[in-house]
Amino acid sequence: MIRFAKRMDQFAPGVFTRLAAAKQEILKAGRPVVDFSVGAPNIPPAPHVLETLARAAAAGENYTYALSDLPELTAAAAAWYGRRFGVAIDPETEVTSLLGSQDGLAHLCLTLADPGDTVLVPEPCYPVFADGARLAGAEIVFMPQRPENNWLIDLDAIPDRVARRAKLMIVCYPNNPTTAAAPPGFYEKLTAFAKARDIAVLHDNAYSELVFDGGRAGSFLGVPGARDVGLEFNSLSKTYGLAGARIGFALGNREMIARLKLLKSNIDFGVFLPVQKAAVAALNGPQDCVAVARAAYERRRDLLTAEFSRVGWPIKPSPATMFVWAALPPFFRGGCEDFAEQLMRLSGVVVIPGTAFGPSGEGYVRIALVRSEEEIIAAAAAIAESGMLGSRGG
Repeated sequence: MIRFAKRMDQFAPGVFTRLAAAKQEILKAGRPVVDFSVGAPNIPPAPHVLETLARAAAAGENYTYALSDLPELTAAAAAWYGRRFGVAIDPETEVTSLLGSQDGLAHLCLTLADPGDTVLVPEPCYPVFADGARLAGAEIVFMPQRPENNWLIDLDAIPDRVARRAKLMIVCYPNNPTTAAAPPGFYEKLTAFAKARDIAVLHDNAYSELVFDGGRAGSFLGVPGARDVGLEFNSLSKTYGLAGARIGFALGNREMIARLKLLKSNIDFGVFLPVQKAAVAALNGPQDCVAVARAAYERRRDLLTAEFSRVGWPIKPSPATMFVWAALPPFFRGGCEDFAEQLMRLSGVVVIPGTAFGPSGEGYVRIALVRSEEEIIAAAAAIAESGMLGSRGG
């Protein structure tokens, strides 16, 4: 009999897996599906990035182990941070590539937390924020994000005895799933909070370039003293459409970077060289593709909120990210999981129940803006035709 590690008892098939299985049943029955569940960007990289990737992938010498980051890659990441945020990054000691942000989120806790140590995690949150801490055997303490506080963590509400035993706190703005963006003052308060209690900070800034209505996200590292306590992750997945290529960055505190590099040197052989070269082209090349992608997501947001509201599901526009965090229709009396299940079964429209991101997600669903404008219109029509909203039941 095979005896598995007890740590795996903490995990169950993810909600994305369960929804994918249910989706296949609908498709087998010959019914159409519009899937807004997984936040997989469907805006491809700019032509100059694709051309660089294709050329590098055609060169046989690029199929060796990378082992480390190309100097031009870390230089490009540092230069991008300087141009975008006015933050000076040392390309040799203050940046390392990641196999996407999810890689870093899954492994960073292994460098900071021993079994039983405390890690502060936002709630609701993207699941890997907590899963990385679980893999390290850490004790997770959730930091609530509530609508009455504009979905920002209330640092003053964290008990001091809890904060002082914490080794790491994880923060993400613009936020997945709530779409909230943080004002600059939040990062100043976060830095002071962490410094006073010797807590390491990880700020996931993967959606920094997807802020709408003329807004602009900042960087945690832009606050004086932030680099003394923490790191920031950023990703090329959403900004440049390189989601499947898996590349992102950790930047900031050089001791944390060194430990993360040490761990990665023992568990992977670096980012595929053609992907590194494509990332250099993206970071150093023309940046109009970023504005094009942002405008496309903003159009989809506007269309989806207008169309869904028109058929009886009033939804507020999200301020940022590639998601909409939608409250359930006010007349629906069930929970968000019931709503998502009925919505998929009756209309073929797939969304993620908010409780997939934590108990505070009850009453909400997350809708990924990864479908075309034509599909968004079709989804609204399917919801209307299902009678689910018109019946004001459920």
